[in-house]
Amino acid sequence: MKTKVMVVDDTEEVRELIGTILQRSGYETAPKANAAELLASFTTDTQPDVILLDLVLPDGDGMDLLPQIKKQWPDTEVIVLTGYADYDKAVEATKRGAYHFQSKPFEAKILILSVERAAEHRRMNQETSSLHKALATMSGGASPIFQSPAMKEVVRTIERIAPSDVSILITGESGTGKEIVADLIHNLSPRNTGPLIKINCAALPRELIESELFGSVKGAFTGANMDREGLFRLAEGGTLLLDEISEMPVDTQSKLLRVLQEKEVRPVGGRSSYKTDCRIIAATNRQTEEAIKAGKLREDLFYRISAISVHLLPLRERREDIIPLAVAFLKRFGAQAGRNLTGFSPGATEALRAFDWPGNVRQLQNEIQRAVLMCEGAQVDESDLTVTAATPAQGSPDLTLMEAMERNAILQMLKDTKGNKLETAKRLGIGRQTLYNKIKTFGIEV
Repeated sequence: MKTKVMVVDDTEEVRELIGTILQRSGYETAPKANAAELLASFTTDTQPDVILLDLVLPDGDGMDLLPQIKKQWPDTEVIVLTGYADYDKAVEATKRGAYHFQSKPFEAKILILSVERAAEHRRMNQETSSLHKALATMSGGASPIFQSPAMKEVVRTIERIAPSDVSILITGESGTGKEIVADLIHNLSPRNTGPLIKINCAALPRELIESELFGSVKGAFTGANMDREGLFRLAEGGTLLLDEISEMPVDTQSKLLRVLQEKEVRPVGGRSSYKTDCRIIAATNRQTEEAIKAGKLREDLFYRISAISVHLLPLRERREDIIPLAVAFLKRFGAQAGRNLTGFSPGATEALRAFDWPGNVRQLQNEIQRAVLMCEGAQVDESDLTVTAATPAQGSPDLTLMEAMERNAILQMLKDTKGNKLETAKRLGIGRQTLYNKIKTFGIEV
């Protein structure tokens, strides 16, 4: 299902430009020319995942529309579109519930990045909501979702450390739920009324990450045509998640360390610093010792951010969680699709339990969502899954059964995405480089 983005702007050229940019990236768009069309869409349109909202409309103020949007569609993330003149207003909008703001004029890649992050934030919030309920049932008892001793211990750790202000490092493979754990820590902390700001350090080019983190002043570099607030300032009073921190440039890590030590931030090109007060949670899918040895992660920064470490085991090492998680996803996606599915057949249950899940929980979630759409009976059968038992591929006699099943899952997803490797990696819940490595290992021809 495509991510739906509603574009609310009174300038036709802007709507068409944004629509073209997003549609080329695989998004569904819904243009609205003014506040009246936006308000009418509450009853005529399906809920969008993301709204791009111009703050200045001929028949309404975006600041006034924001609470109406969040009341009607509380799960929808709003990115406000702003010019230089209303920059301060845009910052205020983020404090009132907007996910982020996008200045005009904008670069296509920056706009797409903002929308991707907002959509992913919405998906993670939905996941957190269901897991947060599960977490609430775990205090003093067993969870209907987390049955493995490893995850029960993780939840007990979260409950103990969340009320403190200590920095936390979350480690684990891609798709194991690191961002979900960060959400839970924030929601259970005294800072839960403040913002939770996230940045994927691997998603931003080197020349942008410092401006994104620390802010910048007008004229600091080519294209800096206005002062820009950094994420440290936006996270004031709340939590800042630095995801994939080992992918941050080493020189930026040095500046980050100084910020954490001195609790002061100096914008790029600025002459003065400002005090910062936000909790730091960092995450990485790399082995930290290997990252330090390889020069990807500064050792002194590692000690600063890892006062408490939470490690998430891959799903293949906590198989007790596979079926409870699958059942939870089945109920959720079944309800969204208006289907009352009773569960999994014995064959489907065995296939799910036996598969190695290289993409971990994220891959399991995507698999169940697909199965709900493909299933024709009252329960999900083995034939509705892409992770059914498989024989080793021709020319690859040394593949184990698990590797053969993994290979078939990759082949099926490549088929579903028409060979789009980036989209395949996203749906499987693994990194793009990981997918490339597995394609080479399994001898897959794309």
